[in-house]
Amino acid sequence: MLNVAANHPNASTVGLVLPPAADAGGSRLLVGATYTGYGSAFFPRNRSLEDHRFENTPEIAIRSLDARGDLAKLFTFDLNPSDDNILKIKQGAKEQHKLGFVRAFLHPPDPPPGAPSYAYLALNSEARAGDKESQARSLLARICLPRGAGGDAKKLTESYIQLGLQCAGGAGRGDLYSRLVSVFPARELLFAVFERPQGASAARAAPAALCAFRFADVQAAIRAARTACFVEPAPDVVAVLDSVVQGTGPACERKRNIQLQPEQLDCGAAHLQHPLSILQPLKATPVFRAPGLSSVAVASVSNYTVVFLGTVSGRLLKINLNESMQVVSRRVVTVAYGEPVHHVMQFDPADPGYLYLMTSHQMARVKVAACAVHATCGDCVGAADAYCGWCALETRCTLQQDCANSSQQHFWTSASEGPGRCPTMTVLPAEIDVRQEYPGMILQISGSLPSLSGMEMTCDYGNNIRTVARVPGPAFGHQIAYCNLLPKHQFPPFPPHQDHVTVEMFVRVNGRNIVGANFTIYDCSRIGQVYPHTACTSCLSTQWPCFWCTQQHACVSNQSQCAASPNPMSPQDCPQILPLSLAPMPTAGSQTIPVHLANAAFFQSAALECSFGQEEIFEAVWVNESTVHCNQVVLHTTQKSQVFPLSLQLKGRPARFLDSPDPMTVEVYNCAMGSLDCSQCLGREDLGHLCVWSDGCRFRGPLQPLPGTCPAPEIRAIEPLSGPLDGGTLLTIRGRNLGRRLSDVVYGVWIGSVACEPLADRYTVSEEIVCATGPAAGAFSDVVTVNASKEGKSRERFSYVMPLVYSLEPAMGPKAGGTRITIHGSDLHVGSELQVLLNDTEPCTELVRTDTSIACTVPGGTLPAPVPVCVRFERRGCVRSNLTFWYMWNPVITAISPRRSPVSGGRTITVAGERFHMVQNVSMAVHHIGRQPTLCKVLNSTLITCPSPGALSNASAPVDFFINGRAYADELAVAEELLDPEEAQRGSRFRLDYLPDPQFSTAKREKWIKHHPGEPLTLVIHKEQDSLGLESHEYRVKIGQVACDIQIVSERVIHCSVNESLGTAEGQLPITIQVGNFNQTIATLQLGGSETAIIVSIVICSVLLLLSVVALFVFCTKSRRAERYWQKTLLQMEEMESQIREEIRKGFAELQTDMTDLTKELNRSQGIPFLEYKHFVTRTFFPKCSSLYEERYILPSQTLNSQGSSPVQETHPLLGEWKIPESCRPNMEEGISLFSSLLNNKHFLIVFVHALEQQKDFAVRDRCSLASLLTIALHSKLEYYTSIMKELLVDLIDASAAKNPKLMLRRTESVVEKMLTNWMSICMYSCLRETVGEPFFLLLCAIKQQINKGSIDAITGKARYTLNEEWLLRENIEAKPRNLNVSFQGCGMDSLSVRAMDTDTLTQVKEKILEAFCKNVPYSQWPRAEDVDLEWFASSTQSYILRDLDDTSVVEDGRKKLNTLAHYKIPEGASLAMSLTDKKDNTLGRVKDLDTEKYFHLVLPTDELAEPKKSHRQSHRKKVLPEIYLTRLLSTKGTLQKFLDDLFKAILSIREDKPPLAVKYFFDFLEEQAEKRGISDPDTLHIWKTNSLPLRFWVNILKNPQFVFDIDKTDHIDACLSVIAQAFIDACSISDLQLGKVSYPNAPLLPPQIMTALEANPTARRTQLQHKFEQVVALMEDNIYECYSEA
Repeated sequence: MLNVAANHPNASTVGLVLPPAADAGGSRLLVGATYTGYGSAFFPRNRSLEDHRFENTPEIAIRSLDARGDLAKLFTFDLNPSDDNILKIKQGAKEQHKLGFVRAFLHPPDPPPGAPSYAYLALNSEARAGDKESQARSLLARICLPRGAGGDAKKLTESYIQLGLQCAGGAGRGDLYSRLVSVFPARELLFAVFERPQGASAARAAPAALCAFRFADVQAAIRAARTACFVEPAPDVVAVLDSVVQGTGPACERKRNIQLQPEQLDCGAAHLQHPLSILQPLKATPVFRAPGLSSVAVASVSNYTVVFLGTVSGRLLKINLNESMQVVSRRVVTVAYGEPVHHVMQFDPADPGYLYLMTSHQMARVKVAACAVHATCGDCVGAADAYCGWCALETRCTLQQDCANSSQQHFWTSASEGPGRCPTMTVLPAEIDVRQEYPGMILQISGSLPSLSGMEMTCDYGNNIRTVARVPGPAFGHQIAYCNLLPKHQFPPFPPHQDHVTVEMFVRVNGRNIVGANFTIYDCSRIGQVYPHTACTSCLSTQWPCFWCTQQHACVSNQSQCAASPNPMSPQDCPQILPLSLAPMPTAGSQTIPVHLANAAFFQSAALECSFGQEEIFEAVWVNESTVHCNQVVLHTTQKSQVFPLSLQLKGRPARFLDSPDPMTVEVYNCAMGSLDCSQCLGREDLGHLCVWSDGCRFRGPLQPLPGTCPAPEIRAIEPLSGPLDGGTLLTIRGRNLGRRLSDVVYGVWIGSVACEPLADRYTVSEEIVCATGPAAGAFSDVVTVNASKEGKSRERFSYVMPLVYSLEPAMGPKAGGTRITIHGSDLHVGSELQVLLNDTEPCTELVRTDTSIACTVPGGTLPAPVPVCVRFERRGCVRSNLTFWYMWNPVITAISPRRSPVSGGRTITVAGERFHMVQNVSMAVHHIGRQPTLCKVLNSTLITCPSPGALSNASAPVDFFINGRAYADELAVAEELLDPEEAQRGSRFRLDYLPDPQFSTAKREKWIKHHPGEPLTLVIHKEQDSLGLESHEYRVKIGQVACDIQIVSERVIHCSVNESLGTAEGQLPITIQVGNFNQTIATLQLGGSETAIIVSIVICSVLLLLSVVALFVFCTKSRRAERYWQKTLLQMEEMESQIREEIRKGFAELQTDMTDLTKELNRSQGIPFLEYKHFVTRTFFPKCSSLYEERYILPSQTLNSQGSSPVQETHPLLGEWKIPESCRPNMEEGISLFSSLLNNKHFLIVFVHALEQQKDFAVRDRCSLASLLTIALHSKLEYYTSIMKELLVDLIDASAAKNPKLMLRRTESVVEKMLTNWMSICMYSCLRETVGEPFFLLLCAIKQQINKGSIDAITGKARYTLNEEWLLRENIEAKPRNLNVSFQGCGMDSLSVRAMDTDTLTQVKEKILEAFCKNVPYSQWPRAEDVDLEWFASSTQSYILRDLDDTSVVEDGRKKLNTLAHYKIPEGASLAMSLTDKKDNTLGRVKDLDTEKYFHLVLPTDELAEPKKSHRQSHRKKVLPEIYLTRLLSTKGTLQKFLDDLFKAILSIREDKPPLAVKYFFDFLEEQAEKRGISDPDTLHIWKTNSLPLRFWVNILKNPQFVFDIDKTDHIDACLSVIAQAFIDACSISDLQLGKVSYPNAPLLPPQIMTALEANPTARRTQLQHKFEQVVALMEDNIYECYSEA
């Protein structure tokens, strides 16, 4: 087997496909490979010495790529003998000549016909291959190729020649870059990257440099070498390469009579078969230096050479070189963070705009330039990027090939032309008067632009405003264009407080703004508005040509607009106020203020006012032409002092001011404000404030005596309490009366005998003194004295001490700073200011001090050197000490290991480096995906251990270290950074690869492991395969809290054993394995033994036997108890049966008597209280408004007028009176008229309705309101309204027919359904009033009469007699009637006999009395029960006011019981008087709204709610089952049967004289629509008709009688009407009503079968009702026995 490539990842291999030779059929492969055989650093150490498989592989060889049908010939050496095509270093010389290959390439790659092309090999020859410390020789070897198609192939040994490449500066050997890293051939130059080898422990990227070598110099050196070897031998120039096998024997010697041809000088000859080595290297000076360069690629663009340099940190640096090889610009791009770029980079052959490069883990295709980041021409061209230029007509920065017509001149501006060639424009005129007309604008365009002549051009002013532009003729460089000015009405608005506006204008060509400029529009007349107090001065000082008109008081742009009066020509000539300093005024004091003027002769006769702000205006009086007096000025302030601006203005509006270039002000002071003590008050004298202290600070009048002295100073606190002997401490003294002014205390502050000098800028009158202490001769302590005419002393003492400094630790630290040092001493807490300086200049930060120490953070230093440390108090001299801090070289991190971590983190990362003994704290952070940084531990001066931070995902990320709080950075990288230090700070050489957390399980993957204590325990843990490479010490296995000793760790299995006994208290112990921060519980260890199991079994059996005995005893006891309970239950059942029979007899008796009694009591003499039609319509169309109206006039108390009525009008918001301002009424009326015309447009109205219904937020309530409003609006056009309704119904039918037609009109969910309801109400009103009204009203009266016959609970509303089961009073309340003689002056009658029940509350009695007196009056005119008082005359001398609640009310079970007639013991025939009252009884409000937790009437809530929860034993002892009272429902129904029959007969019958034509019309319409749609199901049509008339109209009327009558509909009557309405719906239903034992109690009351089966004969009716009643009784008895049988 042929070994072609080097077989080691750190060894090098390069290859190059050579064009085929003339006598060969295929291409050939030039291979250079590092020797990796025995004796090399790459030889596998675990191999035996006899393993010499790689020793025969040559370093350089030309191999065949043409197998010629035999794969065995592939990669064989091309010529025979094969030694002529290989170059192999001798075995003994391999140690001194170890080759590392960099690249193989052809140059020139595409030679012209007949021109030679050579193969080059770039390599390093090192003494120790793979060792970075070895001194390498960089070599360039050349091999000749055949010329042309018929050329002869040269043997490798004939043409091989090598020469050294040396890249070095002028600084000697220290500036030598000896190792070749990467090469790239350009046209005439070979660019190569060299590095300077570092020591093996170097942590920083190696210094590198870029050098350029000329191929012409290589050619000349090769020819000179062959001449020196064969023609004129020169031993110091060239030598035969004797280190290779082919160089053995011959040496350079002169050949006689030989004349070498040029081809022989270049490539040798058959008789000159010696590989040569040129002894003198080819030298070059570095073009560019930077650390960590790893690859190079070069392109020539325009006049620039663009060099791309890859780095070891994964960046790509692009530098632009000019013709002199000087760097003109550079940019950097991060390709793969932290991954070194491979030394070979190549441009995309299909698109040179891209560069291919490789890193450790990826291949990238990088764009050579990011031109689009430059938005302007200046940025684009100024970036000096050879690839980028400005595309003028496209206004963008592009590559040249991306710009249209870039090959033509002026279309594309390259970087070489410079920013000066960018397009620019000047506008003439540049300043435009807003009030002047301009014919157009001249545009001077310069820069690199193609000729604009003939192109579509406009001037763009923004906001889509454009005008026509034109160019007279073709021109380049400087072009002139003409443009129309934008119209005046499109001028941009002037900004507030500005007299001009700047307009940005662009020339727009082919839809793009290519060049722009600014011009200014100004308005002189705005100057007076912008500067009202300096109008004239500002007008004449502005940059615009403006003039001031004195008479008009205006600034104009045309002087001819001014009157003939003298007008100023300069700002000094303007009429203006001369500033005058005035003494402060007291608040509310009157004073005349003089004002001096200049140039004011013109205004002498004008009326002026003195203005002190918006509200403060006073009269101004002329004294002479230059003086004005502001008379009787009175100003007020609530502040200590307030400054008012003074200005003069002409009377009238708008305000016109005389100029005040220097504003004149008046200070007004208030002595009562801001002066808390005497010194503060009197100290205001220096400010000109005349104040005196007298029980507070007050104004001192001119005649009052001068103020006296103030109390002695009061010192409340001093700070600090100590200071150094040298003084300088800023001592703060706080208190009261500490002087009126600084001069009072300037020499009056003392510390004992040492003066303290007050600081003027920090003195606060009376409150605070800050003084600098003087020096003291020795240490002492004394009080602080302040003398301000009187002396005050402090309670605290100030001490002078001598601070001392002893030592400093640590005494050294890295020059990067961050070291936390501690200075030890005594009395270090003294003084007000402390500084610690290093080298007398750099402050130590974050100072923390105590009495004996100072801690601070050292700043960074520049050089490693010792620097003095100065401790300075109060900015005086340094404290005597000899402290020195040594700045040392920064710690260096060289490597981290391992480089992999589980994503949970916590793995111990070992950090290797130098000088860690200076590290106080260090942390580790991971970029991008890292969680919280972790704190590291310093082990010694070369090792640090860090737990790896947790990560958010599995990825590779760079790592940062923070040493002593400073981000770690490589010093050399910062010094020679590619771009800037910030980029170096972000760079990181180290990365961590985050991998998924390891996964573990037991050997058999069981979750429970049983273990007997005392037996040995060994665990076998299975580990899933991963790439973390964990060591055995990184695993932690625990069983509970006991560690399991790990004995064996392999790739897939971990063995551990426990040597100590496990505690059995828990019984179960978790088995947990931990790796770093990752914890996994893999199983649970169950502890136990055989003895324990036996004991547990015995205990369980004993417990089961005991439970069986107990169960048998309990069963026997329960059986006897159940037998006794059954006998007791039978007795209770017999007792209950007798109670039920008694209740049934009473109910049957009531059933026979009530039916006849009710009819006699309903003889009403008054008419039926029908509502007017408009009220009927309003309540039907807008039921919500109606209910609100009812609450408005029913619930609140009303005050009766003289006639005893208080009418209230109900109105809808849109039907009432609109409160419209008169100014808006015409517009409103016009709008209403236009909307009315739209409503009369049928198409609009239908589309309008559908559009609203499609809105998601258009609710059902909104749809009903819309329909009712349309009905009101079109009420007078009922025929048109009907047609609209029909069309909308057709649409509704179409929509319903597609789904379920039987559901149509079932609910009111659309506008048309509400319209149909309204239409039925309008059409059926006459039928309702003339036919149905009377039986309906009689039914309502009968219901109310029947309910009032029995007891009614005032709070719950439940009654003895009702039609609704939920409102049934399920108690046997004995009630007795009481006939009362009542007198009441109201409703037309004086006295009546009223029937009430003794269980009625007083409010119920009042309501019955009002009903008796006002039965001929509509309900809305009745007084309310709350408005009247009821008085009982017990005797001729005693009377009582009867109320529901008073002091006599009874309390039961924590609740108050409402008072009744029985409570007051009112006898039969008692005399009562009812009268209106002014004081309303609102103590209860509405009785039904009372809290049932506090009040009750007939029954407690527990009687009905809590009773079912009691046991049968408790409940059946006290009362009968409440269901027995359901028979009262049937009793009430039988009583009302006649009135129900009359009502239903009136509704369902048709009058011959006046049939309901609207119903016939609508039913025909429904039948027609059903026939059109092929709906033949009679049930569907019946449902439509039922939903249209009975459901939509009659049910609505039955449930809402207040729509028709002016009556009171109580909640109880509403519940009864709901039952009647349901019966009416069932009567119209086509389905059979199924009745059974479990039917709802209301269901059997009014079924259709009962109504149709009853005959007209009363006897027959009574018999049928009795039969039905017996059925219900049987039903109830069955339910009772079923309940007891279950018990």
